[in-house]
Amino acid sequence: MKKLHQESLTFMEKAVHYLVKHVQPPVKMPFNDGFVFRYKEETILQAIVQKLARMVTCLHSAKALMECGLFQDQAALQRMLDEFQEDILFLSYGLINEVLPLHKEYLIEFYKEEFDNQESVLKSKQKRGMASRRGIRAYISKIEENKLDPSTGVELSRTLNKAYSGFIHGASPQIMDMFGGVKPHFHVSGMRCTPREQEYQDDILNYFYRGILSFGFSAKAFDNQQLFDDVIKFRTYFERQSGMSYQET
Repeated sequence: MKKLHQESLTFMEKAVHYLVKHVQPPVKMPFNDGFVFRYKEETILQAIVQKLARMVTCLHSAKALMECGLFQDQAALQRMLDEFQEDILFLSYGLINEVLPLHKEYLIEFYKEEFDNQESVLKSKQKRGMASRRGIRAYISKIEENKLDPSTGVELSRTLNKAYSGFIHGASPQIMDMFGGVKPHFHVSGMRCTPREQEYQDDILNYFYRGILSFGFSAKAFDNQQLFDDVIKFRTYFERQSGMSYQET
């Protein structure tokens, strides 16, 4: 699957660079003795572009960790990918349907600087919060046409989130997944050639697929039919090459 992984990343990278050209560019803002780049307009489309860029880098990282057999760390990044992909869907639906107060609250916190005192971070009084993750999931579940009612969809997302959070916070059940072998021990240098390898190779395919879909929703948010058609075409190619069908029957 290495070839398919790389083809997917190449496709998504090109799509990011393409969409960057369809929003107002970032500008230089003074910071300490230099400057940083920021999006002055702080729009939903600019937020989508940033989340897409971060999602692609995270897929690169998860792929590299998987190839090294560092599945604990791969799983931790997949927990991050869950939120990136949820955010992209949430923001895209806002433009496709209707921008709600929850979207505005999200943008305020998303664009807020980490520190509001450039001379000393210790003197900063900035308190950057987060939009309700449960609210975001409820919003997505309510809009999506699926067989799950909103409360069931929220609970499913929460359960998956909790399972992967164990890899981030180092919960005992997840850590003990590293233990085993003919002479049982902790596989601290990676778990290649263990029963876990195929499981994580299969798992990352789902994240690549969801990443491709994220660009489809983003294309709709940008009202860009050409990109949407390209995403659908590549999605079909991905399904054929991976030997997996993700379409509902």
